[in-house]
Amino acid sequence: MSFVSRVQLRPAQYRWFALVAFVSMILIILTGAAVRLTGSGLGCPDWPTCFKHSYSATWTIHSKIEFANRLVTIVLVVATVVIFLSSFLRRPYRRDLSWLAGLLILGVVLDAVLGAYVVYSKLNPWLVSLHLLLSLAMVVVGAILYHRSKYLYGPGARVDVRDRHFLALARLLWIPFVVLLVTGTMTTGSGPHAGGSQGQLEARRLPFAFSSAAWVHSVAATLFVGLVLGLLLTIWRTAAPRPLQLGVRRLVIITLVQGIIGVTQYLTHVPALLVELHVAGATSLTIGVTQFHLRQSAHDREPSIARRTPSA
Repeated sequence: MSFVSRVQLRPAQYRWFALVAFVSMILIILTGAAVRLTGSGLGCPDWPTCFKHSYSATWTIHSKIEFANRLVTIVLVVATVVIFLSSFLRRPYRRDLSWLAGLLILGVVLDAVLGAYVVYSKLNPWLVSLHLLLSLAMVVVGAILYHRSKYLYGPGARVDVRDRHFLALARLLWIPFVVLLVTGTMTTGSGPHAGGSQGQLEARRLPFAFSSAAWVHSVAATLFVGLVLGLLLTIWRTAAPRPLQLGVRRLVIITLVQGIIGVTQYLTHVPALLVELHVAGATSLTIGVTQFHLRQSAHDREPSIARRTPSA
């Protein structure tokens, strides 16, 4: 009897693996932001070691923070490999879950390699911005994996589009949202938090004024707030299904809170703590947009994890 036939995972068990993957993708972003905002980006000037051929030659607070972030990345690589392998032990087997788990492995590895280039380029602001955008893309994949692990997908599974007009709007919403993220990373890349600290080589910033980047980002944010408020009003007045109502309400709340944090951090000269909260808000908003999109169609739950509500 083979190992795969002896060790099997029920859908309810695999869901916990998917949840770990999802939370891990969030952790990458928050720890990476902490490295940058504490000025620890060049705490370890070499990669994968910290200093030349040593892991502890310059054991300052900045090197500890930077190297701890690298250890987190290693743990996440191992975790995503385990999650990928466990998808083959799930019964019934789902190819879509294996593909999504494989994308997470690819994303974490690319993030680690990109992190090495960030270090050797002395925190090139373009690469740092790409680093964050890639991590947010992995959050999207993690959210989809966790969602799909709870519901029936594939041949023969029920798929009921709740409203085709709102589905089209949910798809189009990704365009201004991506613009919002890109302009946000450009603003941070031109701002005061380069990721280095006093005594280190000063990291470059993006070649445009912070105030100009912040103005463009604020325009994108205002447009996005207007769109989600319009969605809320439209869904409310058309008596849309309850899952859509809940999804857009959460999206509105997260968007407004994120907007308040953004304005406050700009008026208070961009303190590190508020920037960390803003990054956390961007992560939450990414999850909100993803979940709103996923809520556009109804699927039956996996039988072993059924709740009172039969579909979502």
